[in-house]
Amino acid sequence: MDKILITGAGGFIGSHLTELCVEKGFQVRAFVHYNSRNSRGWLDDSRYKNDVEVISGDIRDFDIVSDSVKGVDSIFHLAALIGIPYSYVSPLAYIETNMLGTYNVLQAARESRTGNVLITSTSETYGTAQYVPIDEHHPIVGQSPYSATKISADQLAISFYRSFGLPVKIVRPFNTYGPRQSARAIIPTIILQIVNGVQKITLGNFRPTRDFTFVKDTPNAFLEIAKSDRLFGEVTNVGMNDEISMYDLAKLIGNLMNSNVEIITDEKRVRPGDSEVERLVCNNSKIKTLTNWKPNYTLEEGLIETIKWFENNRQLYKSNVYNV
Repeated sequence: MDKILITGAGGFIGSHLTELCVEKGFQVRAFVHYNSRNSRGWLDDSRYKNDVEVISGDIRDFDIVSDSVKGVDSIFHLAALIGIPYSYVSPLAYIETNMLGTYNVLQAARESRTGNVLITSTSETYGTAQYVPIDEHHPIVGQSPYSATKISADQLAISFYRSFGLPVKIVRPFNTYGPRQSARAIIPTIILQIVNGVQKITLGNFRPTRDFTFVKDTPNAFLEIAKSDRLFGEVTNVGMNDEISMYDLAKLIGNLMNSNVEIITDEKRVRPGDSEVERLVCNNSKIKTLTNWKPNYTLEEGLIETIKWFENNRQLYKSNVYNV
């Protein structure tokens, strides 16, 4: 695994994974979304920005994807549309990016005979937990257009493994958080409101529970799964085997920031009733048994580091504007 292609390399998890791979001594080719400003996303300010080969393109365009995979030993496919609320606005955008984009990666890898292809999934594919903790055999339920496109992409990847022998592995992270995360996510939403002096924190539904993994632990899981010879054609969960409600999470962050916040519901942020995923708790026994991965951060340790980063980088976010 000497040369690696990372799609979505300028994004939240992708940029952290890119930096880790450089630190591990891999040759990294970073696929970032083409734009007229020549922005490489979070890689623009990375200390490793001159240590990676950058390709700008659109994951929906097969030609550029095909060129990008040539000569690499492994592919980490993270490029995707991930914001759940916007998937209610434009389901087609998610179909084109998450499904067609994944097809392009799979077909290009098949033609180039790439030896290791990791497809990034999401715990949202499980829907509301039917039992806990959720293992890889849990039923998959598309409760949003976003999750439906990720389910489809995962199944397409498995079909390429079964039909063509493409060496595919599905990485299924539960909720990752940390520095550089989108302000649309729950933890940055809470932190940025407190940082800006808000006393009443506005959230969506604060009853659901989630299993949170710090962003420095998630890329290590990718590398451990990539190294394994036992996970081809398999789904592997990445999570902490723990859960916290959105209400308790907001209170915890408030305490860590010495702020006695009040939590109120903003109806604009509430998902449609049947679309809300009420509970997600990861069974991480598979990754712990078949790889050497283990998390290095507790929730509080990760939150403290995340809070410090957002306090120092608040100017990068428009926290008073809610975007779907």
